[in-house]
Amino acid sequence: MFEILEKTSLNPTVTKIVINAPLIAKKAQPGQFVILRATDKSERIPLTIADEDPAKGVITLIYQIVGAGTMELNSLEQGDQLNDLAGPLGKATETDGLKKVCIVGGGVGCAIAYPIAKKLHQLGCVVHSVVGFRNKELVILEDEFTKVSETMKMMTDDGSHGEKGLVTNALEALINAGNEYDQVIAIGPLIMMKFVCGVTKKYGVKTIVSMNPIMIDGTGMCGGCRLTVGGETKFACVDGPDFDGHLVDFDEAMARGSMYREFEGHAREEACRLYGKEG
Repeated sequence: MFEILEKTSLNPTVTKIVINAPLIAKKAQPGQFVILRATDKSERIPLTIADEDPAKGVITLIYQIVGAGTMELNSLEQGDQLNDLAGPLGKATETDGLKKVCIVGGGVGCAIAYPIAKKLHQLGCVVHSVVGFRNKELVILEDEFTKVSETMKMMTDDGSHGEKGLVTNALEALINAGNEYDQVIAIGPLIMMKFVCGVTKKYGVKTIVSMNPIMIDGTGMCGGCRLTVGGETKFACVDGPDFDGHLVDFDEAMARGSMYREFEGHAREEACRLYGKEG
């Protein structure tokens, strides 16, 4: 039913797949996600919808191969079918009324940031994009961001592509250049989003972050994706995934995210043996 119509390797660790899912494509909005299982024995994986085409009845997912679940997903090829796919889940990113926005994406988080930048551009919003990667080999979606951005800043840690430095360096330079943003939307590793929020708080710029903690059911029942936001407990799957970045307890989120590292390591080793890949 959920057939993989296209499969493309974007870099050594990131893959893009296009899936036949007409009902999800019809309702999906930027910022929402799906939960899937590659096989009937696979774990549930939450993935943000990178793009949707209601006319063709397809959605695009971009994922990084980091653990057992994504290794199993990546073992499927064009023509294969996912065991199950649920969505769209979560709240769509709020875009109404925004006139000028800076989108900040880090690594595979750029796959979540791009559809938001695209929608804002379509709505007539002035979009500035700052995207960052460790090196040139890991860059994804550069052309796509360039097409929907009035200003596009490509940053790499080692300077092998674009400018050398962190996304926070480019963001602060844009603010100091006189750009007055209605909002900054930051999506990427927790540590990146934390430091982006540190910059924007200093300048009083509202900042939205996309939180993607461990999820199981995606309906708020399990509590696995709980976060502390403004001193209150929130669930990323139903209250988010977007939150006011200046209110998120990033230190707690990072601590909770590392709780299952040993378990995930064992699962990855088993998957590596199963699929004949190096761990």
